[in-house]
Amino acid sequence: MSAEEVLAAVDAVLPTGAGAVRLATLAARAQEPGLREAASARGWSLVGHPATALAQVRTPTASARVADAVGTGSVAEAAALLHGGSLVVPRTVCGRVTVAVASDEPVP
Repeated sequence: MSAEEVLAAVDAVLPTGAGAVRLATLAARAQEPGLREAASARGWSLVGHPATALAQVRTPTASARVADAVGTGSVAEAAALLHGGSLVVPRTVCGRVTVAVASDEPVP
């Protein structure tokens, strides 16, 4: 996926008035050029988490197919929720990018 695809997906779901943005995903995916370029273009941090850590996060949706492929049934929602907060945008597929948004602040 390209940086443009990542940015378009985030822009499509990010609530108006959202504060700081941190991209979070599987550790292996955090090395993908499109994610790295998207984060750099907007000055966002990019964090990669091991599948074992993501698998411990309780999420509203999970996929057995994803679990078989990467070791956790949820990537987007689990990565968004890993450091706490509440899910404000559940897993959403935008083209080739799957995103979710969590916040520890009230979103207007």
